[in-house]
Amino acid sequence: MVAFSMIRGMRSDTEALQPDACYLALKARDARFDGFFFTGVTSTGIYCRPVCRVRTPKRENCRFFPSAAQAERAGFRPCLRCRPELAPHAPRWSIQDATELLAQQAARLLDEPEAWPDATPTVEQLARRLGVSGRHLRRLFEARLGVSPLQYLQTRRLLTAKQLLADTDLPITQVALASGFASLRRFNAAFVQHYGLSPSGVRREGGRRGGGALVRLAYRPPYDVDAMLGFFRARAIDGVELVEGRRLARTLAIDTAGTTLRGWISTEFDADAPHVMLQVSDSLRPVLPLVIRRVRAMLDLDADPVAIDAVLHESFPCCEGLRVPGTAAGDEVAIRAVLGQQITVAAARTLARRLAERFGEPVETPIPGLHRLFPHARVLAQASGDDLGQLGIVRQRQAAIVAIAKAVATGDLRLHAGAEVTPTLDKLRALPGIGDWTAQYIAMRALRWPDAFPSGDIALQKALGVTPGTRAARDAQAASLAWTPWRSYAVIRAWSRGVTPTQRKATA
Repeated sequence: MVAFSMIRGMRSDTEALQPDACYLALKARDARFDGFFFTGVTSTGIYCRPVCRVRTPKRENCRFFPSAAQAERAGFRPCLRCRPELAPHAPRWSIQDATELLAQQAARLLDEPEAWPDATPTVEQLARRLGVSGRHLRRLFEARLGVSPLQYLQTRRLLTAKQLLADTDLPITQVALASGFASLRRFNAAFVQHYGLSPSGVRREGGRRGGGALVRLAYRPPYDVDAMLGFFRARAIDGVELVEGRRLARTLAIDTAGTTLRGWISTEFDADAPHVMLQVSDSLRPVLPLVIRRVRAMLDLDADPVAIDAVLHESFPCCEGLRVPGTAAGDEVAIRAVLGQQITVAAARTLARRLAERFGEPVETPIPGLHRLFPHARVLAQASGDDLGQLGIVRQRQAAIVAIAKAVATGDLRLHAGAEVTPTLDKLRALPGIGDWTAQYIAMRALRWPDAFPSGDIALQKALGVTPGTRAARDAQAASLAWTPWRSYAVIRAWSRGVTPTQRKATA
């Protein structure tokens, strides 16, 4: 626990790491620290995750880095056994240090392929998105994260490519393009320069099962698998989603380069290790890195349960393994949130099933029970009030569904983890039938905002001991500041305390 308390206080720069504490965590192979630091071994030139099963190196041969990019900048190559590309991302949130927050937001945007749907970002484009100059961003990024934005992005691309090479049988040209490289030549040159190996040198027999690519995803324990799967099971749309045992499967459509790819995904939690096995249909393999990012968000695999519990444990003991359920499709969550306004979860599920049956495309899958896609935004944008009304959807919800679909279809509204939170919330609240509760719920699940808080929720008000009345939402908002920046997780913990769906606004 000494190592635990010291490492939890680390910052993003290398000077803040406590080497002795990191070494103790390394010897213990503690999965709670996976992704929070990497160990460079000077005697081998390799860098590893703290969970690596190789023999623990001597202390004097270890150097510790907060990120894979810093380890690679120092000349270390990724371990082929523990595979640093599998480590959970290390989100760090700040409400005090503006420069730290800006640097982390820049890194978050570089991590999200959906934040740049049309092209690979440049430093100048990233700086404009953040409202600063390119020079300032480079200086700040270097000071806070120890590498330049381009070095950070290059490491992310190379590690993505390394995972695809090891876990799939995708042709190397497709691996290069899917990882963000403009050409095979540039990919080969970067791979050899950084890793001293050709791409084919790390190729394994690609994982395949049942006609799809199979990859492994890691997370930090503890993780309440039953709670997460229970959340999805209660809301599963027949034909679109399926939850059986420790498995969650669903159909999925992804827009890319002017086309729509349709297929399916299946996730299964490993009973013996903090891993999720992800199987992806061949039809979605061209966008496999994007699918991986969406699944990590859907299952909240990059959460830091220790940091979250440090803030929330006093108010919500015995809930440290709870995660915030995300989504594989942001527009879908938004539509379903509208369908579930002021009704039970079961009733919202029924409406979602009718909507899928009426407007969703059929799709072939090898999984019994999965045969239909959730309706595309372009289709719902053209739906008439009569068509929606026949499904039992009331007039106010009809207008909200069509408005969301039109905004998504035109690109005016982007609902993914790379979207800017405040402008997106403003756009949502400007739509008919979308109040603050629904907007916050969408931010929590689709935007992956860890500090979303629907203050009008009755369950949250009860958890805060707020007196019912006209000021209840305002009082709840003020009282919830003690849970910042993890209020989304406080919401999930409050809902898990046995409050029935009819006691709160719907959580579709």
